[in-house]
Amino acid sequence: MALHFLPTAHPSSLPSSSLSLATQTYVYHPISGSMKRQSTLCKAVNQPAIHPPILTKRGLSISFLTTFVFSFAGEGANAAILEADDDEELLEKVKRDRKKRLERQTVIKSSTKETGYLQDLVYKLSEVGKAIENNDLPTAASVFGNGTDADWVQKANIALNKLSASPEEKTEVDTFNSSIASLISSVAKNDVESSKLAFVSSASAFEKWTSLTGLIVQLKGL
Repeated sequence: MALHFLPTAHPSSLPSSSLSLATQTYVYHPISGSMKRQSTLCKAVNQPAIHPPILTKRGLSISFLTTFVFSFAGEGANAAILEADDDEELLEKVKRDRKKRLERQTVIKSSTKETGYLQDLVYKLSEVGKAIENNDLPTAASVFGNGTDADWVQKANIALNKLSASPEEKTEVDTFNSSIASLISSVAKNDVESSKLAFVSSASAFEKWTSLTGLIVQLKGL
């Protein structure tokens, strides 16, 4: 008959990765009449395993959406700043343009004599155009009189130079002067085709100049 005693445990001798119990059992053997010790090592407790976080499709979607929203918000803020700068720059440009127009209107209103010169130019060009259209170059030549030295041509040139402010306006004045000189020369040579081309060039340059200066609404016959 074997008798079993309470086991003794030695946990300090076990590795840290798990908690094991070393048990000792004493067994009596009636035949030999002695007690024999029997040791058994039992693993009692295991440390819980550490599992990595589980990533689900829903979690990934939420993370991506959050990143996208903050990124979009940042870009939106930057765009708003740029738009505000653009608006301010545009507003300043509008103010400058308006100031220039007011100044130009003031100069034009005070230049009644020069405006009269230009109105006479419109009438004279109209007469020349009708004569050239009818192939009547002698009549066109009579309108020019002394050519580029004609009084109305000289006065028109004075008005054009005085009322021109921007580089574009001055360019059109130069084009007009060159074209009117060519027109006078073609008429004097009785060259109908060249006269027609030079007249169109002169009239176009003058009309564009009046559009740039705003005088197109004040001059009659354009």
